[in-house]
Amino acid sequence: MSIERVAIIGLGLLGGSIGLAIAKHAPGIVTTGYDADPATREAARKRKLAGTVFDNAAEAVGNADLVILCVPVGAMGFAAEAIRDALPEGAIISDVGSSKQSVSDTLRAALPDQCVIPAHPVAGTEQSGPEAGFPELFEHRWCILTPPAGAPEDAVEKLGAFWTNLGSNVELMDAEHHDLVLAVTSHIPHLIAYTIVGTASDLEDVTRSEVIKYSAGGFRDFTRIAASDPTMWRDVFLSNKDAVLEMLGRFTEDLTALQRAIRRGDGDALHDLFTKTRAIRRSIIEQGQDDARPDFGRSDH
Repeated sequence: MSIERVAIIGLGLLGGSIGLAIAKHAPGIVTTGYDADPATREAARKRKLAGTVFDNAAEAVGNADLVILCVPVGAMGFAAEAIRDALPEGAIISDVGSSKQSVSDTLRAALPDQCVIPAHPVAGTEQSGPEAGFPELFEHRWCILTPPAGAPEDAVEKLGAFWTNLGSNVELMDAEHHDLVLAVTSHIPHLIAYTIVGTASDLEDVTRSEVIKYSAGGFRDFTRIAASDPTMWRDVFLSNKDAVLEMLGRFTEDLTALQRAIRRGDGDALHDLFTKTRAIRRSIIEQGQDDARPDFGRSDH
């Protein structure tokens, strides 16, 4: 049997988009939802982010065969405990967190008798909250499943089919490896963006109004990333600390080499690096993971 009843805990960008994507791609699935914020619950009802939005997390999961925790990774344990006694036997518990090893450990400790299969839809925008969701968010994007050893194969297949239904490309990956990959592709870029935008706003000899007024394309792209939800990203860096620090060490070494090349006037080294990185950009576009247009094709959202 396929998944028929989905409970979404957390109705922000990702949780809301899951509800809207189910309504678009799998309207036969019954959805329930809950969010800790009363204002978010009210907004979710108005936007119909779930078929029924409950005022209690335990009520929301009572009949679900799939529960998706769409809360910051630092809140996963609290969210799991709130629903533990109400979960139906055989329900699959999953999430959308950007770090997987810590989430897997937390959920399996909180829900030792449940089928826990962590997941990470690699999709999002800099927006957050119940108004930010849209049903196409997951289309042609990867969703990485990180089932722990011994996870039931049929449950993994059901969860994979669910995400495929929403338009995602599904990949299975070891949780520790996922965290290293995402440290490079997502976490370190966000850390750099926060740092660059913070540095620009702190410069004493350049006013903030000048930074804003004369923002070139590169800086504008960094500000888009740096506008991401601060609570979510605080938790990501703390939960994926080891992988982030390892990749940050490698990045620091590469940055030092680049600094040396500039100081020595080594144009060949600079040109070789920039040529290599340009090829990676082309590959991302060729695989459909971004748009070659100047606005990255994001103007619609």
